[in-house]
Amino acid sequence: MKLKIDREKIKFYLKLAAAFFILNSLGSFIVNHDTYPKRVVNHFWLILFLLPLNFILFEYTIPFIKLSWKRVLAGLLLIWIHMMFYSFGLYAWRNFGIQLHIYFDLSPFKEEYSGESYFMGYSVATVFFFGIIRHVNNYIGLQNAAKQLQIEKQQAELNYLKSQTNPHFLFNTLNNIYSLARDKSDLAPESILRLSKILRFMLYETGGAYIAIEQELKIINDYIDLEKLRYDDSLSINFNHDIEDMKQALPPLLLIPLVENAFKHGVSETRNHPFVDIHLSVNQRQLTFIVRNSTEKFSREKVVKENIGLSNLRRQLELLYKDFNLSVQQSESVFTTTLKINLASHV
Repeated sequence: MKLKIDREKIKFYLKLAAAFFILNSLGSFIVNHDTYPKRVVNHFWLILFLLPLNFILFEYTIPFIKLSWKRVLAGLLLIWIHMMFYSFGLYAWRNFGIQLHIYFDLSPFKEEYSGESYFMGYSVATVFFFGIIRHVNNYIGLQNAAKQLQIEKQQAELNYLKSQTNPHFLFNTLNNIYSLARDKSDLAPESILRLSKILRFMLYETGGAYIAIEQELKIINDYIDLEKLRYDDSLSINFNHDIEDMKQALPPLLLIPLVENAFKHGVSETRNHPFVDIHLSVNQRQLTFIVRNSTEKFSREKVVKENIGLSNLRRQLELLYKDFNLSVQQSESVFTTTLKINLASHV
């Protein structure tokens, strides 16, 4: 079985070793000015031994113990071996350095036991240092991973909702063209041409996360023009807007479901005096979109239910903005949808 070594982890432990070395060197500078250069060399020599030992402890020994409680005895044995290396091993490493004239014996120990105890404390300090920073780093990594996973999940859901909206819109529009074609209307070719313009916009202009509000206005106007072909002069349409900056960013096709809803579930079901009244205002990053349309007489005892278009739009808004309000109101013969968004509250 081959041990897999993560290069990023090795880099992380090297940085930890460098940080511990610098801290110890600074401490030596404050306490011992005269022997400071030699003590720096000593710290470097010791950290060369402790770096791989701590790496093995945190990346292999401790995870090995955590895998199963049945491995407790084996884990205790491994911990004991580490303690031997941290005390006797480090003391022997110090003596080896003295023989090579690399380590300076600045504090001779009268007894070998004293030296082993001293280096055991030095080793424990590195274990706490490596362990605490490693734990904090792992916690931050888990938090970032969780946030990224949440973002990816929300983006996937948003893309799914958008993928539902576009075919829904296309299906309704094709039904309208089918009605014209079935009646052998001369307006059928023009309606197909207008639909092709809308589809071109959807394919090539709505791929990004945002479009300018003026582009959203254009697609709304194109859709209204397409719907007008189905009705005679009895249909009254009023679309006005008050926008301080036409270049403001807006998620593509965010408003069109409300307009589509007014025609499909309102005007198409109205026999007398059908109308659609649309008002859009965007000032100081506050968007207000009001769509009023005629409906057949409505019993007040009935509960207003949202169709799939409004439900999808509401969920999209929840994923896109922190501050918004989408409300619907049904009177006796008028259906009103009001959308308010604080554009600055984009997630």
